[in-house]
Amino acid sequence: MNLPLLSGLNPEQRQAVMLPHQSALILAGAGSGKTRVLTTRIAWLINTGAVSPHGILAVTFTNKAAKEMLTRISAMLPINTRGMWIGTFHGLCNRMLRAHYREANLPQTFQILDSADQLSAIKRLMKTMNVDEEKYPPREMQWFISGNKEQGLRASDVEAYDSYTRRKVEIFAEYDAQCQREGVLDFAELLLRCYELLQRNQQLREHYQARFRHILVDEFQDTNPLQYRWLKLLAGQGNAIFAVGDDDQSIYAFRGAYVGNMQELLRDFHIESVIKLEQNYRSHANILNAANELIANNRNRLGKNLWTDAHKGELIRVYEAGTDVDEAAFIIEEIRHLLREGVKLSEIALLYRSNAQSRVLEHALVSASLSYRVYGGLRFFERQEIKHALAYLRLMQNSDDDSALLRIINFPARGIGARSIEQLQENARQYNTILFDAAARMGGKVAAFVALIESLRADTTELPLPEIIEHVLQHSGLVAHYESEKNSPAKKREAQERLDNLNEFINAATLFVHESEDDSLNEFLAHASLEAGEHQAGDSEDALHLMTVHAAKGLEFHTVFVTGLEQGLFPHENSINEDGGLEEERRLMYVAITRARRRLYLSFAQSRMLHGQTHYGMESSFLRELPEESLYWITPRFEARSQLGSGGMVNYPSRSGSTSTGMHARASGYEATGTGMWHIGQQVFHQKFGEGTITAAKGSGADASVQVNFKHAGSKWLVLEYAKLVAA
Repeated sequence: MNLPLLSGLNPEQRQAVMLPHQSALILAGAGSGKTRVLTTRIAWLINTGAVSPHGILAVTFTNKAAKEMLTRISAMLPINTRGMWIGTFHGLCNRMLRAHYREANLPQTFQILDSADQLSAIKRLMKTMNVDEEKYPPREMQWFISGNKEQGLRASDVEAYDSYTRRKVEIFAEYDAQCQREGVLDFAELLLRCYELLQRNQQLREHYQARFRHILVDEFQDTNPLQYRWLKLLAGQGNAIFAVGDDDQSIYAFRGAYVGNMQELLRDFHIESVIKLEQNYRSHANILNAANELIANNRNRLGKNLWTDAHKGELIRVYEAGTDVDEAAFIIEEIRHLLREGVKLSEIALLYRSNAQSRVLEHALVSASLSYRVYGGLRFFERQEIKHALAYLRLMQNSDDDSALLRIINFPARGIGARSIEQLQENARQYNTILFDAAARMGGKVAAFVALIESLRADTTELPLPEIIEHVLQHSGLVAHYESEKNSPAKKREAQERLDNLNEFINAATLFVHESEDDSLNEFLAHASLEAGEHQAGDSEDALHLMTVHAAKGLEFHTVFVTGLEQGLFPHENSINEDGGLEEERRLMYVAITRARRRLYLSFAQSRMLHGQTHYGMESSFLRELPEESLYWITPRFEARSQLGSGGMVNYPSRSGSTSTGMHARASGYEATGTGMWHIGQQVFHQKFGEGTITAAKGSGADASVQVNFKHAGSKWLVLEYAKLVAA
């Protein structure tokens, strides 16, 4: 019965591994040993003679996962895994197309374009077609082309109801023709070309269907529509698909992932019973109980309940900070306690919903001399949009800064092409002068750029530092550029993150002035350079991990801090107006919670700097969905929200019914907001927008305003002097 292979498996894992030749969905919860089940299933099929090593097709989402699978199989069985078809969707499609390049109408030596190469090819094509890059940004065209291909659509299949979209479709068609002439394929084309090959070539399709009797898929919840159609083609009528996934961890809709593929699999392959892997080998019970109770609020789940035979473990620590800076200070202090307890920095992770949140945390870590690594992203001052903003400020401060000028002379695009820049550099060499002076002599659009820098310099002479930065972001065109990118569905998410980072840049200046008591732009630029150049830990050094929750999927740590748990931040305000958006945010929170093995911190702040101003928020609705018995509130939790206009210090009912004052009481916000009778969490009615809930407040006097989340109209900021709100 091959007992060595099955030893250590729990009953559900063993049931999944020993399934007969039939399609199955294995609903594998976080930390339930899904990789072990997948690899043991492959080893079991081979060892029992059900299939040869070359009769298996196993699909993963990363090369790392594919290599790990091969390594584990090699350790289980004395076989050579070299020729096995185990890899990513793109890797397996590449392998199939290489073997059948003639049938796929490709040259034998076809090349693959990475993302940067694809963008360059699109730019080259658009130049040939005389396409206005400001009207049709090349990166937006890249997303348009790839997004349609991932849905299985060629240019001829895309519906275009207006002249703007028809032009994009023309570019799409010409791009495909150019790639065909040059014998190159982008990543999306690999899968689409392979799918089309199998679809139209019956002989080839039947060959692979006869070969791959068992098809195994990891992270099935992350598949997109085309990937599922490709799998269905290979499965045909008689092959078995062994899909392992977790609908509660489906968090990549913005990349095209379609969680509905799981329901379609059940229907298309007549799967009557789902095997649920619910025993968790990662986290203690209190963490799992919180995750279970949270995700139970989502509808249309396949349903499962994580459990562990380990003890309950520590309660989840919840901390309410006065400000985002206080939140970061608390985290630093807790990290120092953990280090004294013997926990390594590399076993600690700081998670946040949005990349912009990392700036306050990074600053605190640098100040505390704690090594850290930004996982799956760039440190704050290394991000593209921040470097652009810094380049404008550097050039305003110092006209000799040629590198700053070259970075922004045509960003945002202002019609200054490569030829003009070459002429500018030649002019500077000829007259032995800086680029800025040479640009002033050239006239036209180049001279207009110089005039822009001069006007930015003149208009900000008397402004305080945060206002200088806000003025430059607006009048340089950076904000408008990223706002325009939000109009593209494919670019919306990335553009919003870049705008969030630019807003956080204003906050960085505000904090710098507060901490250093220096309003000098020159000193701030030096500070930014020092933080950007601060040593970042190498792979061998013990370092703490900073990352978004999206980047944390698949990872685990001894201790996890989930930060910024405020309504509108996590869950993100955009999710309220998107179909299924709040449920995806809840799945994201579920992923965050289940990254922790032993200790979990959840934190939020009463106020946070946004756009250089203090904004007051309310705790995330997700906190209210967690079981009270699993939580330990480091700061008292108050059932009543603070009266924003009540003035002075107020007593608030605590969890136990007593009152609390002083540092742990919620800030009344009277001086900062002056919002009179209104308070956060209050139900209100507006004549135009209907019923809603106050979620934040800012300003004072005539400028006092509140943010209201309306049931049908979404989230809106209203100036109280004109809004005419009525208490509901």
